[in-house]
Amino acid sequence: MTEAAKIVSECFSAGLDYPIMDYISGLWAETEPDVDDDPVNTFIRPLLETEAVPEMDVERVCAALQALWEKQTGAVVERKPQVLEKALDMRRAEHLSKKQTIVSAVDIASVVKARDTQVNLKALEKAEAKIVAKMQKRDRKNAYEGSKLMDAHKAQKSYEELFLEVNPLQSPSANKGKSKDIHLENIDVNFGSLRILSNATLTLPMDGDRAGLIGRNGIGKSTLLRAMALREVAIPQHISILYVQQEVIGDETPAIESVLQADVHRTRLMAEEAELNALLQSMEEADAKAEKEGVKVEEDEQKDKKRNRKADDATARLGEVQKLLVEIDADSGPSRAAELMAGLGFSASDQLMPTKAFSGGWRMRISLARALFCKPDLLLLDEPSNNLDLNALAWLEDYLQTWPSTLFVVSHDRAFLDAVATDIIHQHNERLDYYKGNFKQFYATKSERAKQQRREYDSQLQYRQHLQAFIDRWRYNANRAAQAQSKIKILEKLPELTPPEEDDVVTFKFIETEKISPPLLQLSEVAFGYTKDKPLLAGVNIDVSLDSRLGLIGANGAGKSTLMKLLIGELNPTSGQQSRNGRLRIAYFAQHHIDSLDLTVNSVAFLAKMFPGKTEQEYRQHLGAFGITGMTSLQLIGTLSGGQKSRVSFATLSLQRPHILLLDEPTNHLDIEGLDALMAALKVWNGGVIVISHDSTFLHTVCNELWVCADRKVEKFYGDVTEYKNIIVNNAKNKPT
Repeated sequence: MTEAAKIVSECFSAGLDYPIMDYISGLWAETEPDVDDDPVNTFIRPLLETEAVPEMDVERVCAALQALWEKQTGAVVERKPQVLEKALDMRRAEHLSKKQTIVSAVDIASVVKARDTQVNLKALEKAEAKIVAKMQKRDRKNAYEGSKLMDAHKAQKSYEELFLEVNPLQSPSANKGKSKDIHLENIDVNFGSLRILSNATLTLPMDGDRAGLIGRNGIGKSTLLRAMALREVAIPQHISILYVQQEVIGDETPAIESVLQADVHRTRLMAEEAELNALLQSMEEADAKAEKEGVKVEEDEQKDKKRNRKADDATARLGEVQKLLVEIDADSGPSRAAELMAGLGFSASDQLMPTKAFSGGWRMRISLARALFCKPDLLLLDEPSNNLDLNALAWLEDYLQTWPSTLFVVSHDRAFLDAVATDIIHQHNERLDYYKGNFKQFYATKSERAKQQRREYDSQLQYRQHLQAFIDRWRYNANRAAQAQSKIKILEKLPELTPPEEDDVVTFKFIETEKISPPLLQLSEVAFGYTKDKPLLAGVNIDVSLDSRLGLIGANGAGKSTLMKLLIGELNPTSGQQSRNGRLRIAYFAQHHIDSLDLTVNSVAFLAKMFPGKTEQEYRQHLGAFGITGMTSLQLIGTLSGGQKSRVSFATLSLQRPHILLLDEPTNHLDIEGLDALMAALKVWNGGVIVISHDSTFLHTVCNELWVCADRKVEKFYGDVTEYKNIIVNNAKNKPT
């Protein structure tokens, strides 16, 4: 019982109804009471007055409760005269008081329901509304804290601590012959209060197989990977795990040294080897020095044995450490790290630069190189293609095709999954479905399964309808009643029929633009450089029309985004000519487009702020054309997933009614359904499109021309994306080491 409840119970020996006591106890049990509340004067005092409590007792209890409330909240509530909401018949009140004095207790529910009640219903409604709001606030807080459990857990431990906790040092020879397959049944995975998997079966293929995990945005794919990385699901201890999730922290450590340090076992074993060698060398030097100087060291037998034992132990441990270093191929570490970094686009000079000198995208490449260098038994990759250009992606696809261990990767890039995956796992409806083959084979198999399930459903439905029709026709016919009863029994024994799951269809629709006369946008012999001594682009000639579908490809840093900024007029060329139609409107989707969104408002309010003059229904209808439907349009933008934020950005671009769309990496956060919708919308839109992308499927579907940025030039490539990637891979293989 709370202190407030004790005060009330001591003042009223007859006791009050339990709803009143529960309410008073609940107010003072709140962990975060609302300072602005005045529960004593707005609810408790009127309620006690209706209970026929003597005025002196009411004042005494209210004064005690008021003091307790001010002590708990730290606020001082001024007592103001209470204004009656309606005229009160005092004679009727006196009669009611006499009647209630006879009754020892009052049923609060019946009082509230009574027609002539004296309870302040508005005060009661207000108090209950505040309790509901507090409960909802507490639930939201609990859900938020639950969603941050993983980050809090990781924040408490360093990379080395987590690595050693998840992957204790074990001799490779000791684990030889042990199965590396993973088969876990009846697993549950939650994200705060959200259920991700329920009684699901997780099966990963043996060494050398590569599984791709796919599913809608927000379904919980990354959550599953993090749970596996921390062994929150029961993966066997002899299987080493490494999860690439976030960029490395920038500091003074050289990039290649950061990659070498990622293998904590190698780093610690090499450090221990150096310490043991130094210890043995110091002991040998001490003996040699003593012998050279002719000094006889007087030692008792016990000290001599202890010294010899220490030397023997150090020698034995040194042998164990060196054996482990040989088994993990530690000597080849620097060359393997350099090869990995070169494949990911780091030059020899880049590899020696400190990690703090790199941008976020390049730090993600370092993180990827660290994971590949460690060679874990189970490598977990979360959207590895998002931070890679087409050159690095082509190298990574080729590299992973010969990955010797098990790979589990989340990706929405179909070309990447076609090149890398040997199995596809589809996460949906709190379960995992398994398909053999790459994404193309998955799509064909899934489509065939859906058709088969639909045929079986239609057949079963038709059979049931046939039985029901027979029953309805002959049920009350004396000659056929027995047959009808038999059909009823058959129908009752049939299992419940559920329709097959239908995939949600997502569609995008850009507002059509009006025609304007060419030329729209031209660059003639344009050159640009951020500094005069280092030109980035030179001799660029490009002509953009309403029919243009241009894809810009090339290595990061070659000038693709700079060319985009020249086209929109954010940058001015250092030489050459730039011509633009005076009526031309250009919409630009930046790679970091989220920075342009107001995360503190909902999508409808954001569009109303950017493009005023429409009704809420019109804004919601426009958002619906980009997959932001229902209550999602009324959620704060900051609470939306990355893919949903991208859809809001596309809806914003469409309202600009552009003639030309410039898209810089538009596919990074979209799921497969969103990508399909975007590709379909761009194909039928009547404006021009220029896109920077690493997604081969997107480039192949949307673009009819590819332009390569390399060596300060922007030139048309006469081939498709596959041919370009083959050239990149062959050049990397033929490049001298």
